[in-house]
Amino acid sequence: QVQLVESGGGLVQAGGSLRLSCAASRLTFSTAAMAWFRQAPGKEREFVAAISSSGGSTNYADSVKGRFTISRDNTKNTVYLQLNSLKPEDTAVYYCGARYGSTWYPEARRYTYWGQGTQVTVYS
Repeated sequence: QVQLVESGGGLVQAGGSLRLSCAASRLTFSTAAMAWFRQAPGKEREFVAAISSSGGSTNYADSVKGRFTISRDNTKNTVYLQLNSLKPEDTAVYYCGARYGSTWYPEARRYTYWGQGTQVTVYS
């Protein structure tokens, strides 16, 4: 059974940085597109960033463009999300999703596998 485990969340002051990791197991990682989504209390899960299976293509939500960077290491079966210049509105549970296929999509319904999430809290 595929397992995705996120880590790296925490409490950080506005303007600070965090690096999230999502480690995959029992997934043919190099053939899976990966994405990060987030969900704040009372809100729907929203797209943050995605990366193709090779890492050659990425996409970001407008709200995080220029501040967040998605990357992957196919030798470690891990996808990362570097969060810089954090704002209080970035506070949410961050989830990684995986789908077999080379192409990323910004819709959560496109992803088959999900992790349990990691909390990011940004205070001003």
